Amino acid sequence: MSRTEKEKMLAGDLYHAGCPELQADLAQTRAWLVRYNASLGLPASDRRRLLAERLAEVGPDAVIRPPFFCDYGYNVALGTGVFLNFNCVILDVVSVRIGDGTQIGPLVQILTADHPRDPEVRRSGLEFGRPISIGRNVWIGGGAIILPGVTVGDDAIIGAGSVVARDVPVGATVVGNPARAVAPRSA
Repeated sequence: MSRTEKEKMLAGDLYHAGCPELQADLAQTRAWLVRYNASLGLPASDRRRLLAERLAEVGPDAVIRPPFFCDYGYNVALGTGVFLNFNCVILDVVSVRIGDGTQIGPLVQILTADHPRDPEVRRSGLEFGRPISIGRNVWIGGGAIILPGVTVGDDAIIGAGSVVARDVPVGATVVGNPARAVAPRSA
């Protein structure tokens, strides 16, 4: 049985993003983002209701400060007390899970979307995604970039401006481009 492009996308397989079904989903998300990004002056409870309209899961006390940007929204799950500061970008062609109590600085990019390395396959317009999982009580500094397929362990710290291309172990502190482990600083 043939799968739709959306089914292929959600499975992390090669798919064509320009198919009508996915273009309709993107259009719905863009309309939702216009509403959400205009909500900064609204009470937190109203912004939370807006988040629940589009995201897969929104834990109690989860906050995203607008403006916020994503591809689909329905692949994003936020745990209890998650905080995303201004101008975060989540390219969520597959699952993005963010654990309880995680704090994410401004301008952070969480990117599940990936492209084939073979130039002929890439030229055909095919792409794929690899899920990202961010554990509990993680702190991600402003401007950091989390690349496709990365898992960040609980209690980890990612320094501002870091580019995270590999998994981050539980409790580790990583900085730089590419991000590498360093001894944690106190205070």
